[in-house]
Amino acid sequence: MALRVVFLLVGFVLFLLSHSHVDAKLDYGVALTKSLLYFEAQRSGKLPPSQRVQWRADSALKDGSDVGVDLTGGYYDAGDNVKFGLPMAFTVTLLSWSVAEYGANLRSKNELSNALAAVRWGTDYLIKAHAAPEVLYFQVGDGDSDHNCWQRPEDMTTPRTSYRVDASHPGSDVAAETAAALTAASIALRGSDGQYASTLLDHAKQLFDFARKHRGLYQNSVPAAGKSYASSGDDDEMVWAAAWLYHATNDQTYLDFLSAGNNGGVRSAFSWDDKFVGAQTLISKLVSEGKVPNNGPWAQYKRNGEQFVCSVAQKGSNNVKLSPGGMLWWQPWTNFQYTTSAMLVLVVHADQLAAVGGALQCPGGSVGPQDIISFVESQVDYILGANPKKMSYMLGFGPSYPVQVHHRGASIVSIKANGEFVSCKGGTFWFNRNEPNPNVIDGAIVGGPDVNDSYNDSRSNFQQGEPTTYITAPLVGVLARIA
Repeated sequence: MALRVVFLLVGFVLFLLSHSHVDAKLDYGVALTKSLLYFEAQRSGKLPPSQRVQWRADSALKDGSDVGVDLTGGYYDAGDNVKFGLPMAFTVTLLSWSVAEYGANLRSKNELSNALAAVRWGTDYLIKAHAAPEVLYFQVGDGDSDHNCWQRPEDMTTPRTSYRVDASHPGSDVAAETAAALTAASIALRGSDGQYASTLLDHAKQLFDFARKHRGLYQNSVPAAGKSYASSGDDDEMVWAAAWLYHATNDQTYLDFLSAGNNGGVRSAFSWDDKFVGAQTLISKLVSEGKVPNNGPWAQYKRNGEQFVCSVAQKGSNNVKLSPGGMLWWQPWTNFQYTTSAMLVLVVHADQLAAVGGALQCPGGSVGPQDIISFVESQVDYILGANPKKMSYMLGFGPSYPVQVHHRGASIVSIKANGEFVSCKGGTFWFNRNEPNPNVIDGAIVGGPDVNDSYNDSRSNFQQGEPTTYITAPLVGVLARIA
C-alpha cells in the first residue's frame, strides 16, 4: 500500500513537472528581451559599437549617393535587403507607441534603453530621409532586382536606387505615416533627450503640412516603387498622424482636422496599410481622459474602435475568425502582423477601461479589462508555443521554433565567419540547402500558420516563414505590459 502511495505521488509530481515546463517556457520577459534584439538584426548602415547581434556587419554604406543625400541607416523590413519607407515608418510608430505607453514597464525589465535605441535607429534615418520640407525619400533599393538575388546585406550588388515624393509627386500616405512615426517617437524620447524629441516634432509637423497640401498615393506618383507595399488610401494615415500630433502638442489645429476627418468606420484589421484602428484608439484615450467630449465625431471614433476590440476578443457581432487551435485568423500571408498589432490595441484599451473603472459593452456581453488581458495572453501564448504544433513562432524562444526562415542574412553564413563574397546567384546554394539557417534571428516572428494551424518550415515558404519588423514592433509593448 505504501509503495502504491509513493508511485502515485511520484506520478503526480511528474505530471506537475511536465505541465510546469510549458509555463516556464512562456517567459514574457525573455520574449521581450529577444523582441528588441531582433531590431538589431534588421539594421542597415554602419553598426554601432553597442551592436549585440554579432553575426551582422555594416551594409549599404553608400545609400543615397545616387541623389547626393546620406540615406544610410534604417531597417530592412523583412527577409530582403530593401528599405521600404511605409512599413518602416509604421514599425517606428508602433515601437514608439510601445515605449510611450509602457516605458515604465520596459524600465522595470531593464529594456527601456534597448527599446529607445530601436526607436532612434529608425528616427535617425527618417530625419535624413526628410531632406527638405516637401521632400521625403521613402525607399532605397529596387524590389524586383532584390527579390531576384539571394545575398547577405553585407554583399549586396543590387541597385540601391533612392525614390522620393515631393510637391510634384505627392505621397501623402507615406509622408503622414512618417509624421506619425516621428511624433510618436518624440513622445517616447522626450524624457531622455528633449532636444532630439523637439527636432523629431519639427520634422513631423512639416511632413504633416506637406501631406495636407499635396494629397496623393505614393505608388501613383512613383509607380516603380509601389509594387511591394502599395497603399490603399491616405485617409487613415492622415487621421493617425493628426491624432499623434494632438497628443504631442495639444494644438487645436490637429483636433479640428480630426473632427472633420474620416473616422474609418468599423475596421476588420489594423496594419501597415490601415491605421484607422490606431487613430480610433488614440482618440478613445482622449475621450476617457476627458480631453474631448464623448459625443459627436469623438464618440463615433471611440465606438468604432470599441467594436474592433469586441470582434477581436470574440464578443462582437462579426468576430475575427479563430483557427481550431485558437489563433486569430485574418489571411494566409503574414497573418501574425494583424495579431500583434491588434494585441497592442487591446492592451491599451484594457488599460483605458481600468483607469476609469469601466467595462466594454459588446454585442456578445460585457468585457472587463482583465478579460481583454487574458485574451491577449492567449494569443501571445499561441505565438510563443502554446499551439497544436508545440512550436514557438518567435525565433530563438523555447526549445522548438522554425529553423529555415525566409531571410537572406540569416540563411547565409555570417560574413564574420566566412568573408568569401556571396554573389547574387551564388546565394541560391544557401537558399536551397535543406539545413537550419546558420544564424538565428532572435525575437523575429514568422508570418505564422495557416487557418488550420499548419506550418511548413521551408525557406521557400515566404507567405508563412518570412519575419517582418512590423510583426514584432507592436509585441514589444504587449510583452512589456504582460511580462
